[in-house]
Amino acid sequence: MVLSFTGEHTQKVDGKGRMSIPADFRRVLEAGDPDWAPGLNPRLYLLYGDHLKETLHVYTMDAFAEIADQINGMPRGDAARTRLSRLILGQSIKLEVDKDGRTVMPIRQRQKLGLTEGDVYFSGVGDHFEIWKAETYAGTVGQSMAEWLDAQPDDFDPLSLLGT
Repeated sequence: MVLSFTGEHTQKVDGKGRMSIPADFRRVLEAGDPDWAPGLNPRLYLLYGDHLKETLHVYTMDAFAEIADQINGMPRGDAARTRLSRLILGQSIKLEVDKDGRTVMPIRQRQKLGLTEGDVYFSGVGDHFEIWKAETYAGTVGQSMAEWLDAQPDDFDPLSLLGT
């Protein structure tokens, strides 16, 4: 069974960019890092591409390798490959989670979120998790989801979207 990122967490980022990665997210990062072993620190890829607007995405080493392999498997000279290479491979950074479960988000990525320190919101979305400035998430994704749910019938079951 492959572990996935699930759940929501709010964490603090200090002035040096340190933030704790939720424990259950660390377990997924460990499982998705082929070089991880007990006593070692798991690694991750932080994507900050321009296409992500006000959020950052975090992938395991394995998940990022799959994406990179797909991009590198595209024909050389293909415009889509060039764009994906720039957006995904060029705008990502490898980070390590320390022994205390923290990582340091570089200032450039914190500035992208409009955050030097304060609350960040982690949202598990399966194969990766998102990092948002907490207020931004509440005012965009949270608001949009609430409006969509309000428009559904009272007996609406989200699992019905999975089909048969």
